[in-house]
Amino acid sequence: MTQTVLGFDFGTKSIGVAIGQQITGTARPLLSLKATDGIPNWEDIGKLIAEWQPDLVVVGLPLNMDGTEQEMTQRARKFANRLNSRFGVKIHTQDERLTTADAKARLFELGGYKALTKDQIDAVSAVLIIESYFDSCY
Repeated sequence: MTQTVLGFDFGTKSIGVAIGQQITGTARPLLSLKATDGIPNWEDIGKLIAEWQPDLVVVGLPLNMDGTEQEMTQRARKFANRLNSRFGVKIHTQDERLTTADAKARLFELGGYKALTKDQIDAVSAVLIIESYFDSCY
């Protein structure tokens, strides 16, 4: 059975979104949603969930390089909990260390400096979060 996974790269100003399929182990960027102090337009997220009907939602968990938590870790957990309570979706949090750097490298490789927009970086970071989740499942 194929599993559809919606991924979020949580940020206080922007939240990257990607969609992935477990059967292929791949994901693709969708968009970046604007946020105000970490609070998105929940209606927009509801539309994404209704459209894609994910079996699982993966939220990136920003940890320090030594694996310890930081303020953003707690905020990302709160965002994940709100997704679960508002939409009843199954949630998994995934270590997202270095995804932003990897996203920048991937985008630069594909399109040079012009590809390095904040929205693109956040959406590709969400792709890497989903792919990291798939890698950890196998």
